Amino acid sequence: MSSRLFATLLVVTLAFRCWLAAVTPITGDEAYFIWWGWRPDWGFYDHPPMIGWWLAVLLKVSDSEAWLRLPVIIQPAILALGVIAALRRLTPTLDDEQRYSIGTLVLLAPANVWNVFITTDTPLVYFSVFSGLAWLRAARDDDKTWYLAAGVLLAGAVLSKYFAAILGFAYLVDVLRRRTLRAWGGLAIAYAATLPALALMAWWNAGHCWPNYMFNFINRHTHETQLSLTTPLLYIASLLYLLTPPALWLAWREQRRVTRADFSMLNRQFNSTTLGVLAWIPFALFAALSLVKQIGLHWLLAFVPFALIWTALRLRASTLRRLCLFFIGFAAIHMAAIVILSRLPLETWNKTRIYDGLVLTFEHEAILKALQPYAKDWVWAMDGYSNAVTMSYNARRYFIVFGEASSHARHDDILTDFRTLAGRNILILRKSAPDLAEYQPYFRQVTVDNFVVRGARFWRVKGEGFNYPAYRDGVLSSVKRKYYALPQWLPQTACYFCDRYFPDERCQR
Repeated sequence: MSSRLFATLLVVTLAFRCWLAAVTPITGDEAYFIWWGWRPDWGFYDHPPMIGWWLAVLLKVSDSEAWLRLPVIIQPAILALGVIAALRRLTPTLDDEQRYSIGTLVLLAPANVWNVFITTDTPLVYFSVFSGLAWLRAARDDDKTWYLAAGVLLAGAVLSKYFAAILGFAYLVDVLRRRTLRAWGGLAIAYAATLPALALMAWWNAGHCWPNYMFNFINRHTHETQLSLTTPLLYIASLLYLLTPPALWLAWREQRRVTRADFSMLNRQFNSTTLGVLAWIPFALFAALSLVKQIGLHWLLAFVPFALIWTALRLRASTLRRLCLFFIGFAAIHMAAIVILSRLPLETWNKTRIYDGLVLTFEHEAILKALQPYAKDWVWAMDGYSNAVTMSYNARRYFIVFGEASSHARHDDILTDFRTLAGRNILILRKSAPDLAEYQPYFRQVTVDNFVVRGARFWRVKGEGFNYPAYRDGVLSSVKRKYYALPQWLPQTACYFCDRYFPDERCQR
């Protein structure tokens, strides 16, 4: 694995990812975060604010799909180059072939081939990986500067997603293993660096109904948690895919022989146990959580590079070359499959339950054309958050969420003030046939019609004369009961929902 071959792979994968980002429409989750960028704040409903801040900067230049996806497009290349540079410092006896081989594993990890979608994990992966690399340097030298760097980067991860706590816990486990005063001091420095980020989130949540806490710890777990056999199996399948069976097999096979001298990739100057803690403690925690909850594939992305580095450092040079060849071949299969799928007509999926959602995403211009007669005097809405923000991005006009909806992505509760819509006409676009009885109490008059795009049927519910008091009593009161029943021990300085709709009541259990 020469630098020239690595550079070739980097350019090819970058070109592929740029193409994929340009031809793939913005998804619902992406549109949700883009609206964070269009209306930036110190915090947002379900996650910390980092991805919204990044998008706010990018939107100053352009709102095109490929441009907004730029941070995730270049992420595998940046991570691979960062790992190679870190290995030069951490393992000076490795030769360039070995370093570029390890960089290739990071560059071509399966999800890195195709994942061009904006998520809160995009900044989380950047901050977590580079925080971990700084921690490795700090642990080797007990260097306070590197402990501080690890902590500052961990703070960035905290402001990206709360799963950053798992990396912070791995640092604690590493210090417990090392049991030195300097290690405890370094951990204190790293943790102290995260305190401003934690304070910011506590301040914002206290003035906004604690939505991050309510969503992540209460509202999304309304169903009773119980042991499951399916979710651990799905987690195992996710790990097998992200790390690949050959890499996992080699990690298991060589672990028993890690101290043998014939493993030239193991550098004795490098504390590989710390790396093992960063690689496997998070996966062990997710394994325990998988007993009661499905683990999302994207939850694991921040820790995959550490596992790949840990595995590679235990392989003979010849074995590592064969593993790189597998990763190259597996990436080529992914790319070929995606190109083939992109050539299939949309109607290929018309028998699946996701077809109407695909049409909504890919044929938004035709759908918006059907709404144009109602563009001037009507407020546009949908009955679900993902669909609403998808259409909002494509129309460059905000679609409110009408109705109770679900516990997910309720940022519309912050953006939309239904008091200001009293008496207005509201058009609700739906992918399923409506029950008019659900709408008639909230309008002076309700009519419905439908239209077809590419074989998918959509409905227009047209409500004239919005009755805000009835909607407050019939819908918003139920939303308050379900999603804004804050525990009494949480301090509140303000709450947009109760302050707006129920000023004489507190959002509290």
